[in-house]
Amino acid sequence: MATTKRHSTHPGFHYHIDPEATSHDLMNEATEWLQYARSLTRLLADFIHEADTLDCQRVAHGMEAIGALMHMGVQCTAQAHARMCWEKGMDR
Repeated sequence: MATTKRHSTHPGFHYHIDPEATSHDLMNEATEWLQYARSLTRLLADFIHEADTLDCQRVAHGMEAIGALMHMGVQCTAQAHARMCWEKGMDR
C-alpha cells in the first residue's frame, strides 16, 4: 500500500523582514531570493540530467528548498508593494 506525506502550504521557517527596510531594499532582497531559487533549479536540473539513478528524497528536498526560496521572494515583493502603497497614501 502506497503512503503519502502531507506537506503544509507554508514552509517550516519564518524570516522576519526588517521593519526599517525601504520598498527598494525589499525589491532588491526579493531579487536575491529569486536568483538563489533559479540557481538551485539549474543545479538540481543538472543533477537529474547527469544521474544514472535518482534519489527521490534528495530531489524532493531540493524542490522544497526552491519552494522556500521562491516563497521568500514573493513575501519580500508583497511587503515592498504594501510599503509603496502605504507611502503613496501618506503623500496624499
